[in-house]
Amino acid sequence: MTDLEATFTYWAQSPSQSEQTRCDNAVGVIRNAIGQHNVLGAMLRSHSIRVFVQGSYRNRVNVRADSDVDVGALYTGSFFGTYPHGSDGESWGIPAAAYRYGQFKTDLQQALSEYLGSSMVARGNKSIKIRETSYHVEADVTPFFEHRMYSAPGSYVPGVALRPDKSSLPVVNYPEALFSWWPKEHYENGLDKHERTRRRYRGLVRILKKLRNQMEDGGSPAARAIPGYLLECLTWNAPDSCFDRYGWYPRVGAVLGYLGAQIDTGTGWQGWCEVDGIKPLFTQAQPWTLRQARDFIGATWAYLGAQS
Repeated sequence: MTDLEATFTYWAQSPSQSEQTRCDNAVGVIRNAIGQHNVLGAMLRSHSIRVFVQGSYRNRVNVRADSDVDVGALYTGSFFGTYPHGSDGESWGIPAAAYRYGQFKTDLQQALSEYLGSSMVARGNKSIKIRETSYHVEADVTPFFEHRMYSAPGSYVPGVALRPDKSSLPVVNYPEALFSWWPKEHYENGLDKHERTRRRYRGLVRILKKLRNQMEDGGSPAARAIPGYLLECLTWNAPDSCFDRYGWYPRVGAVLGYLGAQIDTGTGWQGWCEVDGIKPLFTQAQPWTLRQARDFIGATWAYLGAQS
């Protein structure tokens, strides 16, 4: 247990300053590329594009193995809308967007290619990937339109949405309150949890992600199947009291114990949400399952038992 406590204490720490600097450099490169593009640069200067960091880097739960940075480029002049059953944007008098999402993604890819060179940029189904250099980490740049989930005319929950190249259906996320009139979303809820747990929440997420990586290196199918984002969300749904234990090893045990008990014998998991507090954690629409979470928790207990 002493060795595991020392290991967990090390894993809980933030990535090194050199890693942080290379992540910051990647963000700067993307902003510069957008700013120098004829079309996107004009939009950026008129505040029609909001460049922001998202994912594990923004939420301060990144570890060395996933230290690539996710950057969003939000065009605010158009939006995707979700409306109550039986209505749509046309029936509510909302005009179709003049600047389409596909064109925005193409312009963004062109801006990055012109700035960095086409060999450094690759278009993916959901994002545009920038290759790593000695100056900056690898980056995924995702074009977004605003998403508005309407409940009545003029009343909606704001978020962001992307449209994959291989699908006509938008993918909606709630990364953070990007504007002052937006409610708390993922980043703010994670920060609140971190402060309420005496700044232990983010460290515990890092520990679980490092455990997952180490178990996967050892050939664990359960570790290979579970994404780091799901571990972040599961940890967020554990009660704050789990973080009150003295030492990282007991805190990890308390969180895993609570989550495992709820999944195996309880019904509390049915109310679990992603860290944004909006999207239910376990539905058919999610790319993971409750069984994957159960299998990972069981495999982690076995792994820790073998290490003790």
